[in-house]
Amino acid sequence: MDRRGSSGDTTVHDAIDDYLRYKINADGSVTTMRSPLESFADHCKDDRGVECVGELTDQDIRAYSEHLYDRVKIDEDLAASTAGSYFAYVRAFLSWCVREQHLEQNPANTNTAMDPLPEDDGKRKTQYWSDEDRTQLVNYATKRVDMALEGTIRTDPKAALRDRAIVVMLDGTGARGAELFADPKDEKRNGLRWSDIDFEERMIEVYGKSREYEEAPFPASVHSVLERWYDYLEPPTDEWPVFPTGHYGSKEDVLTDALGAKRVNEALESRDDAGKTAVLDRLHREHEVPPPSISKEGVRRLLKRLTDEANIDPDGDYDYLTLHGARRALGRDLYAEGLSEKAQEALRHNSIETTHEAYSDISMKDVSDTIDDVRG
Repeated sequence: MDRRGSSGDTTVHDAIDDYLRYKINADGSVTTMRSPLESFADHCKDDRGVECVGELTDQDIRAYSEHLYDRVKIDEDLAASTAGSYFAYVRAFLSWCVREQHLEQNPANTNTAMDPLPEDDGKRKTQYWSDEDRTQLVNYATKRVDMALEGTIRTDPKAALRDRAIVVMLDGTGARGAELFADPKDEKRNGLRWSDIDFEERMIEVYGKSREYEEAPFPASVHSVLERWYDYLEPPTDEWPVFPTGHYGSKEDVLTDALGAKRVNEALESRDDAGKTAVLDRLHREHEVPPPSISKEGVRRLLKRLTDEANIDPDGDYDYLTLHGARRALGRDLYAEGLSEKAQEALRHNSIETTHEAYSDISMKDVSDTIDDVRG
């Protein structure tokens, strides 16, 4: 791809280092800004193929805005106000790059770049799966499997088993949605594969927020459910997604790319009484062409449906049990038991300070209870 405005070989990462070293004087500001700016640099390099500052365009910054939007609206692991702050850090950094002649103009100062940013209504939306709600959801997902196998509901047993595995995996591992499910905007996030799961060591390998592979916990409660799902699914290769999509068009597209449109169409035309989806599933298996993984957005819609069907009315700012609410709940339960370091390890936070900040409300409640005990 041809790009405009190159003024040298200064990388985004190197420019950020210079910016924080020479321009930002307050230590607190450096600490606050470094992580978001380095994440921006990683996004440019890994998602856009842009390593040097002079190559950046407003389309690259727009892609970053879309990334922030997804984190707020789909992953639900970022507040809209925080997304706005992160974008402001990037825009200020790029203004400095213009002054340093790394760029001719600031690509963040355009409507194109800023349009995807989520609106900030002044409220930070958070949710934790409560013990009652998570138990009700897991129980309903299990009951749904039984009813599907019995034929008392119009749900495919394979879909019901997959959906229960999704719920239990979210509930028990603390993994992010982006680490388990596909992100159509990020080719490196194509969903968890069976090769990423180690049943013996009770560990899963995920492509983490750091954009490096990380080890995540795989407790016994998840192990047994996933093992049953594996036995039912019988994936023909270890590269099969753990949570295949049920989306017809996505499966057909992958097969067309692998086998050619003519071959796929011929199989569909000669299917006799078999359904079209069954024909696609057979082609995937016969030719060992893995179907796509379910997407983060697909799981978000699933959780909305399951929350409604299970008659769950969650506390907090959302009317359904969110993907990130499960992760927060696991960390909360560990942190509340005084296991802050275990919470950090389970959630794979870079520092214990991040964990303390995430659960500051619990920490302050503990202080308040201690005051009551001492003064009581």
